[in-house]
Amino acid sequence: MRPDQPDASGSESATQIQPPLTSAPGKKRFANWWRGLRSSHGRLNLALQGGGAHGAFTWGVLDRLLEEPRLAFEGISATSAGAMNAVVLAYGIAEGGRDGARRALANFWRRISHAASAGPLQRTPLEKFFGHASVDWSPAFLGFDFMTRLFSPYQFNPLNLNPLERVLSQVVDFERLRTASCPVKLFLSATNVRTGRVKVFENDEITVASVLASACLPFLFQAVEIDGEAYWDGGYMGNPAIFPLIYACGSRDVLVVHVNPIERREIPKTASEIVNRINEISFNSSLMREMRAIDFVTRLIDDGAARDLNLKRMRLHAIEAHERMRAFSVASKLDADWDFLQELRDIGREAASSWIAANIARVGRESTVDIRTAYL
Repeated sequence: MRPDQPDASGSESATQIQPPLTSAPGKKRFANWWRGLRSSHGRLNLALQGGGAHGAFTWGVLDRLLEEPRLAFEGISATSAGAMNAVVLAYGIAEGGRDGARRALANFWRRISHAASAGPLQRTPLEKFFGHASVDWSPAFLGFDFMTRLFSPYQFNPLNLNPLERVLSQVVDFERLRTASCPVKLFLSATNVRTGRVKVFENDEITVASVLASACLPFLFQAVEIDGEAYWDGGYMGNPAIFPLIYACGSRDVLVVHVNPIERREIPKTASEIVNRINEISFNSSLMREMRAIDFVTRLIDDGAARDLNLKRMRLHAIEAHERMRAFSVASKLDADWDFLQELRDIGREAASSWIAANIARVGRESTVDIRTAYL
């Protein structure tokens, strides 16, 4: 199915994409977008974390940012669910500008929910009535969690079926992302299984496989092989990686969209809580290391010790809703119920609106987040 066909819900208006760049209207939209990018005082780069279904929070953030004409995106570094949001957003912009990106993101998450509705991880009406806490005690989720602890994906999914592959192919024309006319620089992180090093896929390398590699949780999916190398989720080594935005983009402003809480007040005590906290710490560790490096460089510049080093001062920004996201359990990261995804989207929109109201005038001038307080 082509990306411009109706989504699984049958809503044509929600998924219609504008004519492509090869058409005259498409070229005009791209030219207008590029002029806006170059002239905008709010030109910044995005860093999008992964987090399974919680990536719908990032959808909401992006949906609100796209409504703001004072902001434009130069580059996006992303991992896992963040990588999916990134390629959908970039394709949507290329096809239909800001509105096209918003439609493409809505279409993508609607298709994710529809694909999940055919799977075994479904909450019953009674479980939905009792809210998100019921997910932890859902027989389907408990059974699936138990199975992944006993068997590897090579055993319980020998055919290596991944519904995300079909959804991405339906929504994104990856060939368009690999062209020089793509209006957004993309950097998708994956972890090389053999070397343990981060692999960053840039525009000319991005395919469905590279996105799936970035989102390949080893307990759920077989490693994704690309050019003879095997890859797991990029969150282990870069969630997301900041260095590509520093080296390859002109804008010095980086906006990190957080999905995984950095701090938790309660000590995890159940098995699932312990595993979840271990994953949060490990998936945030690479980002925190890069933040320490950025803080060190900033202090060198401020102290006048970097005059001859040609170092680049970065301006950091962050959007998060840790208080609200902490309320959702690890099981909810596999919950693609449409009502839940819309709730996460709305939380993301609210967080982005608050950030815009408080900080947009400072973009291009100064950081709006204190690295030492937030990350060190």
